[in-house]
Amino acid sequence: MQTVTLGPLANVSRLTLGGGGLGQLWGESSLDEAVATVHAAVEAGITLIDTAPMYRDCEQVIGDAFQGAVPSHVGITTKCQLGEPERGTVAARLEASLDASLEKMRLSHADIFFLHSNIRPDLYTYPRHDDRRATFATPWTEYVDEVVPAMEALKARGRIGAWGITGVGVPETILKALAHDQKPDTVQAVANLLDSPGGMRSYAEPPQPRAIIAAAKAQGVGVLGIRAVQAGALTAALDRPMKDSHPEAADYRRAAPFRALCAELDVDPAVMAHRYALDMAGVDTVILGVKNRAELVQCLEAEAAGPLPSDLRARIEGLGLTAA
Repeated sequence: MQTVTLGPLANVSRLTLGGGGLGQLWGESSLDEAVATVHAAVEAGITLIDTAPMYRDCEQVIGDAFQGAVPSHVGITTKCQLGEPERGTVAARLEASLDASLEKMRLSHADIFFLHSNIRPDLYTYPRHDDRRATFATPWTEYVDEVVPAMEALKARGRIGAWGITGVGVPETILKALAHDQKPDTVQAVANLLDSPGGMRSYAEPPQPRAIIAAAKAQGVGVLGIRAVQAGALTAALDRPMKDSHPEAADYRRAAPFRALCAELDVDPAVMAHRYALDMAGVDTVILGVKNRAELVQCLEAEAAGPLPSDLRARIEGLGLTAA
């Protein structure tokens, strides 16, 4: 598998194993199958595993898979969905979250620690879930005054190797964070042909994932592409029940022309969607949402196939599905 430099980290595989599938966010599996998938991914050359405490059993899976002895060439990430805690408590909240994650995974160090909250302007009203914004969104001033220094302190103490942000908050503020004097080492950015963050979006403005990726690369910030199959919307069929009004269900309907093109080419839509994400300019590594070894094999095939031919990429983009 090809490797890249991801911010300050060298020799990172083009595919990163994501924890959402391992924790069964994207459909049912089992703990044994999740552990087997971790081992299969490492054997196939994947060198980065992305976890989070909100991914259900994901961190337990890592602890069970490696028993505290992660191979030296494999990196582990985790996250904190900080929200908007009382001022002056951010550093303690971040470290407590990190401690809990490391304890579950039986580790003493994380290679990347992500702020998993939205970053929002100080005065901002969300059109969706504004009554809960303190649980999922961190104001800009709190980010600058407390999150950034706390992350840098954790790095200086050797608790983490690098830190990052999940770039699905208000686009204006994510771009501002990437241009700040003390910028993150890495950013997780939406990388799919719909340009859609799906259910992760609560803000009103159009998403700007490609602008975020471009800004990160211009600043030397490593880019981890997320939502390559948009939580199932770019696969052959949704693997879990959801309401018709759900953003992922709406995106699945919108992606019908993409599935038709894949059927014409006799290619699995998930494989094609991963190839497209891997081929997006500026994306260093693509985080997989697989929940079992069979889905992992599909993604490995996508990476092995290499860049999309220019005529095929033109056909995909000619469907007019980006940035609805």
